[in-house]
Amino acid sequence: MEPQLYSAYVQILQEELLPAMGCTEPIAVAYAGAISRRTLGALPDRVRVEVSRNIIKNVKSVIVPHTGGMRGLEAACAIGIVAGRADRELEVLSEVTEDQIAETRQFLENTPITVDFAPLDRIFDICITVWRGADSAYVRIVDSHTNVVCVRRGEDVLLSRETAGRTPGGTADKSLLTIEKIFEFANEVKIEDVRPVLDRQIAYNMTIAEAGLRGSYGANIGKVLLKTYGDADVKIRAKALAAAGSDARMNGCELPVVINSGSGNQGITASVPVIVYARHLGASDEQLYRALTVSNLSTLHIKEGIGRLSAYCGAVGAGCGAGAGIAYLLGGDYTTLAHTIVNSLAILSGTICDGAKASCAAKIASAVDAGILGYYMYKNGQEFLGGDGIVKRGVENTIHAVGLLASEGMQETDREIVKLMIQNIQP
Repeated sequence: MEPQLYSAYVQILQEELLPAMGCTEPIAVAYAGAISRRTLGALPDRVRVEVSRNIIKNVKSVIVPHTGGMRGLEAACAIGIVAGRADRELEVLSEVTEDQIAETRQFLENTPITVDFAPLDRIFDICITVWRGADSAYVRIVDSHTNVVCVRRGEDVLLSRETAGRTPGGTADKSLLTIEKIFEFANEVKIEDVRPVLDRQIAYNMTIAEAGLRGSYGANIGKVLLKTYGDADVKIRAKALAAAGSDARMNGCELPVVINSGSGNQGITASVPVIVYARHLGASDEQLYRALTVSNLSTLHIKEGIGRLSAYCGAVGAGCGAGAGIAYLLGGDYTTLAHTIVNSLAILSGTICDGAKASCAAKIASAVDAGILGYYMYKNGQEFLGGDGIVKRGVENTIHAVGLLASEGMQETDREIVKLMIQNIQP
């Protein structure tokens, strides 16, 4: 592999596989809140939160970590203002104390916090304005979870940068990713170049997955799978542990995860099933690192065309990535990986994202199942062909088609999902 491309792939992993505590959208709101408090220099007496519809969707129903079970935009913003450590970015709430949780509840009771749609129609937009008397501060995050584009203190502009586009995510160019090159890179990568980020992913994401099985979180999808089907089949264990990690994360567990494509759920989905399979197969550490390289980069490649947030469930792409990683562990070549991804994308593409909440775990289980089924279809001489629905001839063309479906075709679906959620319409 060309040295420049090799370096870009290493950089993509380093920039994308980051630690985060809690669902990343409320954490981004808390991060903006923490910056606004730091900029104001005092606890505000009035707050305005303006966010895009996808932020509303992904914050509405999920428990914000280190809040004692509070949910919603107001809680996410308030805990960031009262107790957030802005310098910790996506771990902004990692040092919250019990006294600060109590202080946050008082702040919510005594401080007017208004919530509205952001003035511009962007996919990812968080604007927070805080006041203390006549003094004010303003913070805006656009396009990704830590991409701060504006900070003002009163009328003084402290930070201003151009918004980069729909899905910035560091400086490495993810358009360089292809499944063929990902396979080549996984075979050639020097393990020391990826070990630090992958060791952290293995440790964090397996810890929260195991905690999800021990505790009682959300709909306990992992426990349901194991109770119903038993734990003898590695396919069931892979789905159950991934689902358990999501259930824990969506429902108050305060353990960190390593994200993928800006999402903890996608980070769990892209890694945990591959780790479970590697342990079942007795794979070496090196084999696991190379398989995780495949799953993570494949997930990032699929997600790049979809966008950070959309009406398309991101777990689907991560399940396909996990399927590719498992295929690699089982000795699959590039052709096997390509067919696994095409088959699995054909199965679940169109699954909607209706926000972060307990049912994410069930969707993750289904996505992992699709990834595994996509592999076993190919091994049994079965495949979806170009022209079968949105499937195109060639894995890159199919990935591109899915990106168009999600980013362009499902925009009206996204608006309708948010409308249904905020109106609390009952079936």
